[in-house]
Amino acid sequence: MLLEDGGIIGRVDIHYQGANVHATLCTTADANEERIQELIDAIDERLVMTADPYREDFIVSVWRGSPAGVYSDSDTDDDDDDNTFNLGDLGRN
Repeated sequence: MLLEDGGIIGRVDIHYQGANVHATLCTTADANEERIQELIDAIDERLVMTADPYREDFIVSVWRGSPAGVYSDSDTDDDDDDNTFNLGDLGRN
């Protein structure tokens, strides 16, 4: 979780794969290109380089939007099959 002045400004997931480091950065909808680059630079400096200073490339996928909530398996009832869906149903109204 990325915090600034006590508020959440984004989340990052980092994965190390050989000589490359991949990250997914999710940030707020109002983040501009300059702000996104500042976040990427801070993540690289404070997290990535401290774990793997000899990495070849740092590849970041950025998602800009608003939080929709936090979901967990513990919130669902395992015996309830009414909540199942097929992946083919996604995107259909």
